[in-house]
Amino acid sequence: MTTTAAQEAFLQAFHAERPAVTAEAFGGGRAPDGRSSYQLLCDRVAGRGRVLDLGCGDGLLLELLARENGRRLAGLDLSAHSLALARLRPALSGAALAEGRAQTLPFADGSFDACVSHMALMLMGEIEQVVAEVARVLSPGGVLACVVGGGAFGGEAYERFLGLLRRTIEEAPASQRIPALGDRRTRSREGLDEVLAPAGFAAVDWETVPIDLGGPVAQVWAAVSGLYDLGPLDRAAVERLRTAFQAEVRDITAPDGTVPCAFRVHIATARMR
Repeated sequence: MTTTAAQEAFLQAFHAERPAVTAEAFGGGRAPDGRSSYQLLCDRVAGRGRVLDLGCGDGLLLELLARENGRRLAGLDLSAHSLALARLRPALSGAALAEGRAQTLPFADGSFDACVSHMALMLMGEIEQVVAEVARVLSPGGVLACVVGGGAFGGEAYERFLGLLRRTIEEAPASQRIPALGDRRTRSREGLDEVLAPAGFAAVDWETVPIDLGGPVAQVWAAVSGLYDLGPLDRAAVERLRTAFQAEVRDITAPDGTVPCAFRVHIATARMR
């Protein structure tokens, strides 16, 4: 099995178990201005009439995009289970939802004015082929806008969780570790420029935004435990991690039970030259 095939097999298996995991983790998060990372991405493609969501998952982003009247929407995802949830959203009854790989998009040349991707482009292998396909299906002047994970922010619960997770993974057998996902270049502005420029994109516009995931400890755990790294761990290891996390954040829990938790995202936007 090739590296990319192994990555995709892992992602399909993970999302078969948790088909709405990304929306569950980040749908309720808020930037300082009150918008979610999904809403921030929507705003990057305002006024664009034909929009493709690459790695659309359960369809939350597409549902938000559908609020702009007259749009023609399409979504592509590896997971049949996630797409099944997307198809249940009434707002997406007219959207073209396809199961498939970003390296071979089932759409005609110049089909879209914009392509969006929320926490998905960063997971994809054979990234040059993905970018070439995105460029092919975009019209002249079309825009690619994506949200990329940027790690912990502010030294609160998320950073503490990552420390506990690292120790848990170090103690786990190799069979309970995830394959390396995606291409590291998609996680930095310089790397994305390197990948996108040969396909005809102009320089990347890059913005870093903190997303507040704070709330009751059970809610925060539900968000942070959506990381792919937990997928292969056995139930006992996950339960030990949950117990350790609850103890770790006790000293920063507010009197009303709120646990401060913040996550940094990068919003990258690039136009076709």
